Amino acid sequence: MRYSLMAPGKRLRPMLVMLACQALGGTDEQALPAACAVEMVHTYSLIHDDLPAMDDDDLRRGLPTCHKKFGEAMAILAGDALLTLAFQVLATSYNGDTAAVTCLELALGSGAAGMVGGQVLDLTAENRLPTASPLPMNLDTLEGIHRRKTGALYRSSLRMGYHAAQRPNPHAMEQLDTFGRMFGLAFQITDDLLDVEGSSVNVGKKTGKDAERGKLTYPGLLGVVESRRRAVQLCEDAVAAVRDLGPAAEPLAQLARFVVERDR
Repeated sequence: MRYSLMAPGKRLRPMLVMLACQALGGTDEQALPAACAVEMVHTYSLIHDDLPAMDDDDLRRGLPTCHKKFGEAMAILAGDALLTLAFQVLATSYNGDTAAVTCLELALGSGAAGMVGGQVLDLTAENRLPTASPLPMNLDTLEGIHRRKTGALYRSSLRMGYHAAQRPNPHAMEQLDTFGRMFGLAFQITDDLLDVEGSSVNVGKKTGKDAERGKLTYPGLLGVVESRRRAVQLCEDAVAAVRDLGPAAEPLAQLARFVVERDR
């Protein structure tokens, strides 16, 4: 658990928790338990995604994957333990109402309606899961996969930061939701581009695997130039979504710009 959780990484999801909380006038102390919880769930998902039955990867965050280091059985158990620990952290760190709503947001973002459901669709699109009706290989399918597989947990991170601040503002919640939708897709497009154009040293995992496995990706569907244009437009839309929140939301805008400019 510690090996995978503390490995070098971007920590984008906990950053979104912290920055959303700050944008609403909350403190880092209020946001920290939710930030830690969402990173535990993210790390569990990486451990399980890397297993041979899923994406079958040997390298993650520049290090051997958990199952390569400790064996498949221990990797599965480490992921299970991180998932459950995340909800323990929320339940023991916040008062009743905030604990309940942050647990709910994390469950919605990470479960069958969110990240896990997106993973099912991703594997189905690769013809690795049995299905009565194959998914159409088009932009709607691609974005449907990534709104769940990647985007749902980003949106949950922002919503958890909102609730951690304990300053109700329905308009701000709508703005954070819009930001999260744009941010998640921009991130995924950039991730797909890095698999095509990046190096394993910079990215911290093997590149070129998407094409080898025939995965549905943005560059494969739209081409590199159009994919990059779409990522930039989504970044601009994300920045515009939180502009009305004022200077306190500027770090969110900076993070969106970083996502489309990154090389890892």
